[in-house]
Amino acid sequence: QVQLGESGGGLVQAGGSLRLSCLASGRIFSSYVMGWFRQAPGKEREFVAMIHWSGGITRYADSVKGRFTISRDNAKNMVYLQMNSLKPEDTSVYYCAADRTARINTNPAAYDYWGLGTQVTVSS
Repeated sequence: QVQLGESGGGLVQAGGSLRLSCLASGRIFSSYVMGWFRQAPGKEREFVAMIHWSGGITRYADSVKGRFTISRDNAKNMVYLQMNSLKPEDTSVYYCAADRTARINTNPAAYDYWGLGTQVTVSS
């Protein structure tokens, strides 16, 4: 069983930066694929970024490529999402998720564990 807790959300002006953090409990966190997803009001949950357990493989949504960076520290059971050059359309609740199968996957249905989310609001 893995429990996830996000932090670092907030209100920022367009062009600004935020760093989201996700703390995971569980002894086998280091073997899980970790992902960040987001969901805006009235919209479906969408993939943002994922990172393989080794840290050597990452994937990004086209909408955030070049602006967001996902990273992880297995020793601290932490996953991070550095968000730069934020845009108003990045406004969403951001969720951290874990996939115990360790497959490269951008489909939220493939992820087994989810945090409660953290709100990110980007003002224009």
